[in-house]
Amino acid sequence: MATEKKTSGWVGWGVFAGVILLISGVFSAVQGLVAVIGPNTYYVLTDGTLFLFDVAGWGWWNLLIGLGLIATGLALFAGQTWARVVAIILASLSAVVQLLLVPAQPWWSIIVIAVDVLVIYALTAHGRELRDE
Repeated sequence: MATEKKTSGWVGWGVFAGVILLISGVFSAVQGLVAVIGPNTYYVLTDGTLFLFDVAGWGWWNLLIGLGLIATGLALFAGQTWARVVAIILASLSAVVQLLLVPAQPWWSIIVIAVDVLVIYALTAHGRELRDE
């Protein structure tokens, strides 16, 4: 009699992580395209502080990260182990970068950090079940 592998409900959280990566990748890629096509400088004024960004460099960075997130999300659905590792690294970097944006967008930053923590937890605690599924 063959033994049946039992998967938990956390497989759904792994799929959630993949979907979030895909959505985040599409948003980043679109944001990057707009920044590359748009004006050369982007200004944000927050409580007397002025942040200056070179939009073209920031746009190329977002475009590349977005494409990487899309590829990682698709590979995560295929159960690739490297995709879990890359997804955890990208979610960790995203959470750290969001800390820099707290003065400009506090609520958005906190929400993104919370979602990143959920993605990291789902992939570290139950990521192997995605491969088995």
